[in-house]
Amino acid sequence: MAVEERSEAGDAAQLEAEADEFRYHTGEGRPSEAGDAIQFIDVHKAFGRNKVLRGLNMGLPEDQISMIIGPSGTGKSVCIKHMVGLMYPDEGDVIVHGQSVPSLPDAELFEMRKKFGVLFQDGALFGSMNLYDNVAFPLRHHSEKGEDEISHIVHRRLREVGLADAHDKMPNELSGGMRKRAGFARALVLEPQIVLFDEPDSGLDPVRTALLCELIKEVHAENGGCYVVITHDIMSARRVANHLSVLWKGRIVQSGPAQELFESENPFVRQFLSGESAGPLGME
Repeated sequence: MAVEERSEAGDAAQLEAEADEFRYHTGEGRPSEAGDAIQFIDVHKAFGRNKVLRGLNMGLPEDQISMIIGPSGTGKSVCIKHMVGLMYPDEGDVIVHGQSVPSLPDAELFEMRKKFGVLFQDGALFGSMNLYDNVAFPLRHHSEKGEDEISHIVHRRLREVGLADAHDKMPNELSGGMRKRAGFARALVLEPQIVLFDEPDSGLDPVRTALLCELIKEVHAENGGCYVVITHDIMSARRVANHLSVLWKGRIVQSGPAQELFESENPFVRQFLSGESAGPLGME
């Protein structure tokens, strides 16, 4: 009897500690009228003893620029890997356009990935190819288009990102900002329905970050689709986001239209979006 009582007391203490840990996590969010392109449903993911996602529930709206923001090491990039099936949740589900990503057979997962364009932090260009061939690479390997059509698409995308005159340059001849824009062009050539940006502002100075943000907005306005930007840069969020999801401790603190979150009364959201030192977020 005494053992059972100690066990119950331990369980109660654990629940109380968890409730205190997540006391700022209201999870508030209003679904978009257009519906969600991507949904995380009670997703858990751990690496050994390190629990990264801890019951994540998140919706990313169709045809909007969504930003997932939060402190470093809180699971933002892990979210991207779950969306494209490079990682699977330990528990829960990830839904993309109505399909459960973890449940897809390999052949269907391969087809589903064609919905995505991805811009990695460094652009991820092939060092042995010039800019034209880097951007053409997905078309040559994942489509049956002829070289004339590929040329038309590549030059159009390079013009969109302001690199029309750089098509014959090698990656080592490009600045960091140019490599980001080249990666963006390559992410767009297959006309993806969803474009993922993994910290696109990483390594850029404030002016080039602002220019990249404007470029993302301009290209989205022309092409539409679900854009998802992973960042911890608040100025980028102010410039670009239609929808914000604030992630901390592996769960959503609050999500919704960007303007509403910038006016939030939630102590954590207010601290993080204002960059104040005083608040729930410390140096731990």
